[in-house]
Amino acid sequence: MKLSVIGLLLTIPLVAASSDDTAVHQAETAGAAAEELMARGEAVYITNCAACHQPDGSGLKGAFPPLAGSDYLRGDRKTVMGAALFGLSGPITVNGVDYNGVMPSLGHLPDDDLAAALTYVFGSWGNNLAAVSVAEVAALRAELGQEDRAAGERHKGATEGEMKYQGAPSAIPAEETRQVMSAEGPILNEAEFAIATQVYFERCAGCHGVLRKGATGTALTPDITREKGTEYLKALINYGSPAGMPNWGTSGEMTPEQIDIMARFLQQEPPSPPEFGMAEMKATWKVLVAPEDRPRKPQHDRDIDNFFSVTLRDSGQVAIIDGDTKEIVTIVETGYAVHISRVSASGRYVFTIGRDALINMIDLYMDPPTTVAQIKVGLEARSVETSKYKGYEDKYAIAGSYWPPQYVVMDGDTLEPLKIVSTRGMTVDTQEYHPEPRVAAIVASHEHPDFIVNVKETGHILLVDYSDIESLSVTDIGAAKFLHDGGWDRSKRYFLTAANQSDKIAVVDSKERKLVALTDVTKTPHPGRGANIDDPEHGPVWVTSALGNANVSFLSTNARGKNAWQTVRVIDGMGGGSLFVKSHPKSNNLWVDAPLNPDESFSQSIAVFDIDDLDAGFEVLPIAEWADLGEGPKRVVQPEYNKAGDEVWFSVWSGKDQESAIVVVDDKTRELKAVIKGPELVTPTGKFNVYNTLNDVY
Repeated sequence: MKLSVIGLLLTIPLVAASSDDTAVHQAETAGAAAEELMARGEAVYITNCAACHQPDGSGLKGAFPPLAGSDYLRGDRKTVMGAALFGLSGPITVNGVDYNGVMPSLGHLPDDDLAAALTYVFGSWGNNLAAVSVAEVAALRAELGQEDRAAGERHKGATEGEMKYQGAPSAIPAEETRQVMSAEGPILNEAEFAIATQVYFERCAGCHGVLRKGATGTALTPDITREKGTEYLKALINYGSPAGMPNWGTSGEMTPEQIDIMARFLQQEPPSPPEFGMAEMKATWKVLVAPEDRPRKPQHDRDIDNFFSVTLRDSGQVAIIDGDTKEIVTIVETGYAVHISRVSASGRYVFTIGRDALINMIDLYMDPPTTVAQIKVGLEARSVETSKYKGYEDKYAIAGSYWPPQYVVMDGDTLEPLKIVSTRGMTVDTQEYHPEPRVAAIVASHEHPDFIVNVKETGHILLVDYSDIESLSVTDIGAAKFLHDGGWDRSKRYFLTAANQSDKIAVVDSKERKLVALTDVTKTPHPGRGANIDDPEHGPVWVTSALGNANVSFLSTNARGKNAWQTVRVIDGMGGGSLFVKSHPKSNNLWVDAPLNPDESFSQSIAVFDIDDLDAGFEVLPIAEWADLGEGPKRVVQPEYNKAGDEVWFSVWSGKDQESAIVVVDDKTRELKAVIKGPELVTPTGKFNVYNTLNDVY
């Protein structure tokens, strides 16, 4: 047998035996436990380490050092464990051979997995070192300040929280792409090309980009991949990369046949999704109920202002829920995985946009609320908004697409497309052309007839003046690359938005139409709309949490103060992997989620701070436990207040075929108030209270 379990036996305590038979039984039990631990460690090793160090621990000569019979492993124990837990770079010498590579952090793994993998390595291939306990791993984490698993970087430069967020599949249908086959690369038949395109959009496009030009991940264009060759690419896909690409083969997520197809596919020109212009949009545009045929007043006695539009992510629907009675008023068929719901200036209509770029205009006056107009504005999208400036209320709507990279201005009553504008152009820093700059957040200015449009990859914030649709005037503000979401300060003059992978918050003065600050924050801020509160020391602040670490950052919004737009306070939430923070003018609470944290004790709970005593830390509420659900990840996401500001609603998000729920908490007492669940609530995620969304209350 290749594995030595002597060291393991010494780590497993034995109870004093009253007889020889008892002692033998205890020894057998301990031996079985040791074998089980080694087997688990081997599985963790094969999944996470074998790509570089090889399944037999032999390494790759000149690239990755061997672990079999390694003299490096016999060095300082903390140094060796630290390398495994938190990565290593720079020159080292192993068994007399010099290496100078990069080992990614495995800190995103649970402590028991890390202990098992280290124990396996320490007891295999001629190594005979003491086993590693879970307590030893936990102690080293604490000593090195690495307790937050979401801050681990198995992909260099991208934390675990960020990878979970960015790795979402593209909504572009594979069958809508254009196949271009070059004789310079390995040939695929039509069926293979279709399989590869679908796999790429589902598993790869979120990191490497639709056109394979690179985003979070590296570029995978043919000039790069053909030099590597099919066998190299097959190994890369199968085992993963030292930079942190997942091991699609050894994890069982791709078959050998799929890996072979993908290795050849990557050496061909990327399939190009079709453009989506005026003709294509108008072909999808439907006015289901004409404006003149819609009711002039609500056809029910419910309080529309306290309706919630709740995304049912995987069923392609939204639930309209009455915030007073907690009843599901209706389920509306929408696009896939609705990203946001936005409310018209009148408060009458809810506009939803799915990841598949389908917009629904839902009339809340109707009984039940019903879609009255619909349009598809591209193949993939995230943002929709309506005009809010005085005199232009609801005259126009706007939507921004991921693909094609463009925005479209529409009629506010019917969604008729009026003007399409491409966002392709130069990056703000290196002034290089980018063919795929996606439109992220869009908000409507209260100071001018402007839509404020974030262009993600190029880092431009566009102030689109809609006062003359035929001759659009656009103010182009250079900010920072990777713009994403954001919200207003309480004056609704200043727009604060995250450039998340640039670790910055851009602040735009919408009245003066200029950038007033570009503030550093860490790590990978993701505010949602953010939260506006009164800090007991620093006055009015806007708050964001982060994907990449536990930081909750407070930026002063006192425009005339000496610290205007600077970070004045940073406190720790539960951990990285946070998507949303939320508060309310009537509340003393600040709520911070962490649904993408690898630790279930964080992802299934919520952290709440007392604004008057922020230094006291947070209280953890077991939201998923209160939901009383069956099996599932039960991620707790997006706190949202009701109209009165005395309740906070949380989604408990599990898989499509698992039970999910919405949990309602009393904001003052922090106690459970209600649970909304049932078979119709499929993967609830974002929740948008009509009054708060319309009035930017957060």
